[in-house]
Amino acid sequence: MAGKPKLHYFNGRGRMECIRWLLAAAGVEFEEKFIEQPEDLDKLKNDGSLMFQQVPMVEIDGMKLVQTRAILNYVATKYNLYGKDMKERALIDMYSEGVADLGEMILLLPLCPPDQKDAKIAQIKQSITNRYLPAFEKVLKSHGQDYLVGNKLSKADIHLVELLYYVEELDPSLLASFPLLKGLKARVSNLPAVKKFLQPGSQRKPPMDEKNLEEAKRIFRIK
Repeated sequence: MAGKPKLHYFNGRGRMECIRWLLAAAGVEFEEKFIEQPEDLDKLKNDGSLMFQQVPMVEIDGMKLVQTRAILNYVATKYNLYGKDMKERALIDMYSEGVADLGEMILLLPLCPPDQKDAKIAQIKQSITNRYLPAFEKVLKSHGQDYLVGNKLSKADIHLVELLYYVEELDPSLLASFPLLKGLKARVSNLPAVKKFLQPGSQRKPPMDEKNLEEAKRIFRIK
């Protein structure tokens, strides 16, 4: 029997958190090997574990996978969260990429210079309420089903619900005008595996604070 997937990253959200969410939603237990020093990252690079010299890296099924989307797609395929045919997969990919675009804006917010932060937050909020959330609300309204694609849980639902939690962290009022998205969030959050992941003490990571940001900069040698 294969061992648990092993996730190599620092002890923070970053680009690994969506992988943690997807594995957890699939009911898969995983181990984490935290990168705590720049030398830990150097060791992974030097022993050939990182194809492109960067993390996230996940050891799974005898492979050392890098590149976040490649990892997500493998996990989604393995655990039947990737639709039933090519058309469904195309929709799941399209929705997931939209989530990733908005997620990237929120992910990089802590790196924004302090004097530009308020303007950046205002810009992100506008994108959330005028561009991204209306598009996903419209999808749910168009077919009246419980999930985005094929009336079945997929990686797109999990990625979107993860994002909705981050949107609420930014400003809880932003979801007010999107009842179907609030319904999706509640539905997915109440799935037993996700509910467990949302409990205190799970492998879910908290929002990035100043200390966490400085730690990441030190490990990844970001000036």
